[in-house]
Amino acid sequence: MDEYDLIDVTDGEETHSNPRNGETSGSLIDFFITKASMADRLETSTDLTTTSDHAIVCAHLRWDEGEGVKVSRKITGWDIDGLKSKEEEENYKKAQKEWKDKSLKRPVLDENSSEEDLQKEAEWMQRNFVNHLNRCCKKIKVCARSKRWWTAEIAENRKILGSIKRARKKGEASQQQVRRQRSNLRRMI
Repeated sequence: MDEYDLIDVTDGEETHSNPRNGETSGSLIDFFITKASMADRLETSTDLTTTSDHAIVCAHLRWDEGEGVKVSRKITGWDIDGLKSKEEEENYKKAQKEWKDKSLKRPVLDENSSEEDLQKEAEWMQRNFVNHLNRCCKKIKVCARSKRWWTAEIAENRKILGSIKRARKKGEASQQQVRRQRSNLRRMI
């Protein structure tokens, strides 16, 4: 726990008392750990009622107004495949030429280059390549469910599989045709 800066914030008090057969039995099985920096923000509550002889312990972190950092779950990327499409072929060639012209003026790094030279070149490449992509490519939002590998060809084959399945239900296609198309789609994916 020390390695991850975690601490035990269990209060050590009984979370539930239950009288049975005239005796009172207590329960102390709650265990809460949190980052040390957040320990003073943890609030627990055990006064929730249930029909069971078990107690519910509820914990939540308290945040002050305006505190915390909003983190976007979406990442901005670029539609490079869209730039490579036939419709964008002229823009793609233009983007390639612009990058070649810009990068040809840069020094060539080799085993004799210093760490400082390498760092400067990496920073230059990142800054300029991102700017270049922003100018040349359409920006896209990438989220956890994005599938960058999903191509128009896969989408088309998925539609074909759906139409064959519908035809199969009507008796217009065979199960063999469905299997064949499903196999093709899986192979593409």
